[in-house]
Amino acid sequence: MQVVEMLNNLYVCFDSRIESYDVYKVETIGDAYMVVSGLPERNGTKHADEIAKMSLDLVAAVRQVVIPHMPTGRLQLRAGIHTGPCVAGVVGYKMPRYCLFGDTVNTASRMESTSLPQKIHISSATYNALLTDDAYKIELRGEIDVKVTAFL
Repeated sequence: MQVVEMLNNLYVCFDSRIESYDVYKVETIGDAYMVVSGLPERNGTKHADEIAKMSLDLVAAVRQVVIPHMPTGRLQLRAGIHTGPCVAGVVGYKMPRYCLFGDTVNTASRMESTSLPQKIHISSATYNALLTDDAYKIELRGEIDVKVTAFL
């Protein structure tokens, strides 16, 4: 029950904050929170900027989330962002869900899993998309091995 209460506190915090951005919450699985921009409604070239702004907000907000069974402890968020094409649609009959598929989704997940605590790991595609605004301080991390899956 303590984990459920903690995750509920975290997701309520995130859900209330993402309303300020042009993003769509796709799903939560365990402690993973998947958000997309540019879907289901296209927003031109704003998607990388919207996700980046939202991610910075969530990294800051997670510091304020109380862990009920560890009041002095603090959560640390890892975020991953990748920009690219994907396939999206509603699947299922009993519990229909809006799902995203493709290498872009997999790469974003890998950006998150190779991120550092309280950091946002972005792919080179996202880096290039964010350069157009010159609104972010981006630190190069160096080469990181990221598993790539190719389907034939």
